Amino acid sequence: MKTSDFYYDLPQEQIAQTPIEPRDHSRMMVLHRDSDEIEHKHFYDIIDYLSEGDCLIVNDSRVIPARIYGYKEDTGAKIEFLLLKQISGNRWETLVKPGKKAKIGAKFVFGDGLLKAEVVDIVDDGNRIVELNCEDNIYATLDRIGQMPLPPYITEKLEDQERYQTVYSHELGSAAAPTAGLHFTHELLDKIRAKGVNIGYVTLHVGLGTFRPVKVDDVTKHKMHSEHYEVPAETAELIRKTKESGKRVIAVGTTSCRTLESVAAEYGEITACDGYTDIFIYPGFTFKVLDGLITNFHLPESTLIMLVSAFYGYEKTMKAYEVAVKEKYRFFSFGDAMAIL
Repeated sequence: MKTSDFYYDLPQEQIAQTPIEPRDHSRMMVLHRDSDEIEHKHFYDIIDYLSEGDCLIVNDSRVIPARIYGYKEDTGAKIEFLLLKQISGNRWETLVKPGKKAKIGAKFVFGDGLLKAEVVDIVDDGNRIVELNCEDNIYATLDRIGQMPLPPYITEKLEDQERYQTVYSHELGSAAAPTAGLHFTHELLDKIRAKGVNIGYVTLHVGLGTFRPVKVDDVTKHKMHSEHYEVPAETAELIRKTKESGKRVIAVGTTSCRTLESVAAEYGEITACDGYTDIFIYPGFTFKVLDGLITNFHLPESTLIMLVSAFYGYEKTMKAYEVAVKEKYRFFSFGDAMAIL
């Protein structure tokens, strides 16, 4: 398949700039894998599509305010860092703009001296490995001086930083939100649990891949960046019991999906583990775990629309996107939802 096979036309005005209030009042397109039926609902209707004994798997990763602005220590030249991945301790992989100012040995200052950084290496794709230095805990410092790393297609200022976090976010480490989960409220989760639906947690820290377009014509030649994941024992056990009882495992978001399918591919089953995954899911992939997927509407030619096509079918996915554009759904991070069941 070619990357261009996953292109669709999207009017600029359908790219959501602000989140819907309340969270669960966004629209939701419901797709059925065993038919061509398309339903138009609201996200709070998701409860009607879940059954006792089903389980939702959500990604509890929390976005760090990873975009910081500062200056070069010797020249005062302005610089922007986007912290992508913690390598070890205070050493981070970082996207730097403008990169030409960030040679090995270059030093930078952020937040009136609260944070300092030195470039210690340059990796293959041009990202910098930097050593950070601050008196306080790095995450506490970022809370004071950092900004949420909103995607470039969102141009409006986010008034409430928590709206780019899921209500169950817990494990710090993502450079972007696992956006399918943004639609849940605490109240809706309580109703889902009261119906006998179980909720399990995995962690996948969303990294660089989110910001990188597919640049090759042949889909199979694209290389995903690796991201850190963790599956706790209680989640592995929940999935095992759900499958044994003939109920459904429904992933909330492509990150939860990639975590589960990575573990199943590596170990043959879902087991408690942690590691790094660079799994790339596109049409032809055989799913071992997923019975359902809740996700947002993704960018044309992105790895995420390819993943959805693998799960729902290529022609049906592209048709659903055509309908979503026609029906004026809101797209991307702050946009509407799609449930494939």
